[in-house]
Amino acid sequence: MHAEELAIRAQAMAERAMALALEARAAAGEAMPIIEEHAAAAEPFLLLFTIFVLACFVGYHVVWSVTPALHSPLMGVTNAISSVIVVGAMLATGLGESWIAQAFGFLAVTLAAVNIFGGFLVTRRMLAMFQRKG
Repeated sequence: MHAEELAIRAQAMAERAMALALEARAAAGEAMPIIEEHAAAAEPFLLLFTIFVLACFVGYHVVWSVTPALHSPLMGVTNAISSVIVVGAMLATGLGESWIAQAFGFLAVTLAAVNIFGGFLVTRRMLAMFQRKG
């Protein structure tokens, strides 16, 4: 093959690639409104539900694999995490537009507060076990 022949074939392939790219762009433009419509409806719920399920799974395995010696430090960390949950739940309660969001926010504040105070009581009791009897 000569250089001229290779250049002609390369130009033909480049033109064909350009035509295919334009067809792909047109197909993507036609599909985008349909995709956006369905993705916007499902995305928030599926994303948040996936995070919830993963958090439950990880939390279960973390809590049940803790040795008794690490229980008190874990309770301290749990109380810190619960305080962050309280802040987020208060934001959800105050900024929620629907009564369902406000109800779940209030429930989250209540349960996290019980977890915090219960954790402090359990930690205090466990630390009292290590003090000398006077």
